[in-house]
Amino acid sequence: MTSPTFVYLASQSPRRQALLAQIGVSFEVVLPMDAAAAEALEDVLPHESALSYVKRVTRLKLQSAMLQLAQASRPLAPVLCADTTVVIEQQILGKPTDAQQAYEMLSRLSGKTHHVLTAVAIGHNRRIHLAVSKSTVQFAAMTDTDIQAYVDSQEPMGKAGAYAIQGRASAFIRKITGSYSGIMGLPLYQTSQLLKSLGSA
Repeated sequence: MTSPTFVYLASQSPRRQALLAQIGVSFEVVLPMDAAAAEALEDVLPHESALSYVKRVTRLKLQSAMLQLAQASRPLAPVLCADTTVVIEQQILGKPTDAQQAYEMLSRLSGKTHHVLTAVAIGHNRRIHLAVSKSTVQFAAMTDTDIQAYVDSQEPMGKAGAYAIQGRASAFIRKITGSYSGIMGLPLYQTSQLLKSLGSA
């Protein structure tokens, strides 16, 4: 059997939308009914590891979207959700709340290597299938002027770790190991494998 070519996408990220389209999967975006509650799901629990965090948040967002679709009596189709987190020295860096926090995050990443974890989950027939991509990113040293100019561009806002690898930050990234698409927000290999597993189920 072939893998599904249509999914409900429980994400507003234009990067994830573009990546799905890149592998030929059509989609319909499912927006959360309660945006504040959806954001609250991203709060880190005490002593929670980055891996546990990204898997938990992805599952919760997926389950919320599945429930929302069921209550709306929408046609059945797989539901896809993903979440990305940046971690350095065992500390999770979420989305910056303001320019100052973005500056502080980028200062911490400057000249160092960090990890990017992206979990992708697909819900179908009351089952959840989940995979995690782990990549490493090495930043070159950035001057205060470099960081401030990047923050002023507004690109860091709304991005885990305060940067977008496909944007202006690419000028400061010396090396990556792992999945480029995973660092962007949707690991295409893992996503394709999960979709294929649905088609063979």
